[in-house]
Amino acid sequence: MSEGQKFQLGTIGALSLSVVSSVSIVICNKALISTLGFTFATTLTSWHLLVTFCSLHVALWMKMFEHKPFDPRAVMGFGILNGISIGLLNLSLGFNSVGFYQMTKLAIIPCTVLLETLFFRKKFSRKIQFSLTILLLGVGIATVTDLQLNMLGSVLSLLAVLTTCVAQIMTNTIQKKFKVSSTQLLYQSCPYQAITLFVTGPFLDGLLTNQNVFAFKYTSQVVFFIVLSCLISVSVNFSTFLVIGKTSPVTYQVLGHLKTCLVLAFGYVLLRDPFDWRNILGILVAVIGMVVYSYYCSIETQQKASETSTQLPQMKESEKDPLIAAENGSGVLSDGGGGVQKTVAPQRSRGD
Repeated sequence: MSEGQKFQLGTIGALSLSVVSSVSIVICNKALISTLGFTFATTLTSWHLLVTFCSLHVALWMKMFEHKPFDPRAVMGFGILNGISIGLLNLSLGFNSVGFYQMTKLAIIPCTVLLETLFFRKKFSRKIQFSLTILLLGVGIATVTDLQLNMLGSVLSLLAVLTTCVAQIMTNTIQKKFKVSSTQLLYQSCPYQAITLFVTGPFLDGLLTNQNVFAFKYTSQVVFFIVLSCLISVSVNFSTFLVIGKTSPVTYQVLGHLKTCLVLAFGYVLLRDPFDWRNILGILVAVIGMVVYSYYCSIETQQKASETSTQLPQMKESEKDPLIAAENGSGVLSDGGGGVQKTVAPQRSRGD
């Protein structure tokens, strides 16, 4: 099996794990919050991250992955930013209508595309932009109902979108810059995320629910669902970093909207949630957008792979032929006194 095939299988596995675990945890949390009345979402997320860190620490002790320390300031900044983005998303939901909150989540994709275009010079083809537009239109039809605006909620939503976009872009760039795996990055950033939410969680939840998380009556059923939610969260957190590292922040957001559609469908089938023609139409349009996006992404990936494969033989040939090498701007210079030869590499532009 070639490296390309292994990478594709790994990507498919990461995407599948992310979808299954995310839909599972949404259903579990819905039972915990809606049925059992445990509405402390931010505090619950901090427990998720603590359990994830403990699980990864056991995996490290069992030598299932290698610990690779790198820039501690980058790790701390990244972990705190992730924690802040989660808290802001929860606040956005608390101070806005559900419809406006869904619009906030939809805004993450165009914001990510804009930031990557401006700061990373990444180019998105017209076909990719078209498919993303179809996707966002479909999810908007399926999920956005009412749009009640208020100043505080709008500011919180704007901050939530910006911090989420930057955090997800950093997830991808840090893994590539420092050559660390998703597991290594998650292991090192988890404590900072957990501490940020553990400290701020009870305050934010109290602000949103007017209840004290420590005064809640923890029955055996509530404890069971909390433990189950924490265990599933290990898979959710791991697959999130894995998907962003193997693909891109935009692809991860596309996958997130697929999960939204699946949650709507499962909610209707399993929990008998209200479902009308708008939901059905929106899901169908969103699925079409996802299929088109996946199709164009695979075509562009194959084109890049073929371009790379055709360039490699040319580079090897130029290394063998001194005339071609000289034309490309490289050559061999003799160091006047000692007779030591130095290779002068051709200058490369940023676009190479």
